[in-house]
Amino acid sequence: MSTAIMDHEVVSSAKWIEARKKLLEKEKELTQQREEVSRLRRELPWEKVDKDYVFEGPNGKESLADLFGENSQLILYHFMFGPGWKEGCPFCSFLADGIDGAEIHLKNHDVTLLAVSRTPFAEIKSFKERMRWKFKWVSSYGSDFNFDYHVSFRKDGDGTSESHVFVEGQIEYNYGTVPFFSEEMPGTSVFFKDANGDVFHTYSSFARGGEAQLMAYSYLDITPKGRNETGPRHDLTDWVKHHDQYAKPAEHSCCGGH
Repeated sequence: MSTAIMDHEVVSSAKWIEARKKLLEKEKELTQQREEVSRLRRELPWEKVDKDYVFEGPNGKESLADLFGENSQLILYHFMFGPGWKEGCPFCSFLADGIDGAEIHLKNHDVTLLAVSRTPFAEIKSFKERMRWKFKWVSSYGSDFNFDYHVSFRKDGDGTSESHVFVEGQIEYNYGTVPFFSEEMPGTSVFFKDANGDVFHTYSSFARGGEAQLMAYSYLDITPKGRNETGPRHDLTDWVKHHDQYAKPAEHSCCGGH
């Protein structure tokens, strides 16, 4: 006989194994589908980056090609942090908490991973020190980079193309027209540099596409309560904070500890 605990069925070990095997079939299907999508992603055509962009970071002024370092592949996380903001976006900070652990492995596998924001570098440096992150983070302040890659938006009439502006509460984001939410939005862009030094844009994702980089979500998704986002928005904005603002501060080695 099964019983209910907190409205959840409790069964014998044999019945649990039977149910788990059924779910395993679905999980394997999802794994195969994810591998197929990854293959199609790698087969996307590329676009050559002909525009000169200048970034400022710990090494001073750098071009997009400079950001690759010694690797041929570059992943840029578009961190929401605009000029005049007091701090970076909590969602982007949630994702950034996992960068340091991955970055050391990626840079030894021909991939450079770093963050880019439109706020001046001095503001990035101050916030990064507060959060005790170690990954490289550069500023695109003064360049069109964030606008060209559809993560920053200016008011109509500011001398830019339609893809960069918000008009009547609408912006072009995530390959479609969506309601205006912020002048800064999150995303991830990927680039390749060939032996001649030419740079190509190979992929960008936005909005919920960033969830793939949220390791904390992967852990939550295997728990009984799942993401447990029960607030008014039913997403991470209902609960996520900067890691130094929780009642129990994080003590992660990647962040320097407390």
